[in-house]
Amino acid sequence: MDQSAPEPIEHDHFERDGFSTWISGRSPATKRAYVADVDDFVNWLLEGEIHDVQDVDRLVLRRWMASLAARELAKSTIARKAAAIRSYFSWLRSRGVIEVDPAARLSAPAASSRLPDLVGPAELAELLDAPLDFDAPLDVRDRVVLELLYAAGIRVAELCSLDVEDVDLVAGSILVMGKGSKERRVPIHERCALLVERYIHESRDATMKEDSPSGALFYNRKGARLGSRDVRRILDARSQVPTHPHALRHTYATHLLDGGADLRVVQELLGHASLATTQLYTHVSKDRLQRVYDDTHPRA
Repeated sequence: MDQSAPEPIEHDHFERDGFSTWISGRSPATKRAYVADVDDFVNWLLEGEIHDVQDVDRLVLRRWMASLAARELAKSTIARKAAAIRSYFSWLRSRGVIEVDPAARLSAPAASSRLPDLVGPAELAELLDAPLDFDAPLDVRDRVVLELLYAAGIRVAELCSLDVEDVDLVAGSILVMGKGSKERRVPIHERCALLVERYIHESRDATMKEDSPSGALFYNRKGARLGSRDVRRILDARSQVPTHPHALRHTYATHLLDGGADLRVVQELLGHASLATTQLYTHVSKDRLQRVYDDTHPRA
């Protein structure tokens, strides 16, 4: 055995397996990111010859933060990593592995609050109003995916987790499992509901394979439950300009607010835990109002 090779990381020593279980209530994407961030942090500790988490203090954490800045990571990435490490040390403290939490006041540069660009009227029409061949099941699936993203303003992960039983065609709503395993019911307009109904009754079965999960609303070409990458590919194939799927959610929220919807109602529809997150959209709307004023008022 090569004696010069680094010793394998002791999972129990750093309590990483337990941490992964502890954050299981978070969204799958957040859980994956936090676990990867903790792995990255532990590897950094080992490279610095720190083999015991009890040897980590505020000075060590400041050095770690400096190393992240030196890697020229985005502020949002550094902020997420700091949040992951705060959660990690909170877990260690709750387990009694450490007596003092050195990350309790760990802060990071404020992440940019800039929202993705909105989807313009012409692009929305291109995505949602183009002629649809109902004899092509995957084309119908793609249209329903895009319709739901804009009609309900749901996250991509929420859309991918939908089951047929989550759709209430009579009430015109869908039951969504949001972040933190919190359920909410979101209304959809009649046109969207009719399209979903037709997809379920006429097209969905044709997208399934023998080993497909029986309850999923959407399947990819292999018959597995539709994933976030599949949704991105659908949008890339249907849009003439680069558009992130989340932009449809932002467009949904902004259009509701522009139409006079109450901020707290929009918060509930989006599944935001904090009203402050929803308030970001009011800034977008105010900017739009200012541009409209500047462009149309004769003395502006």
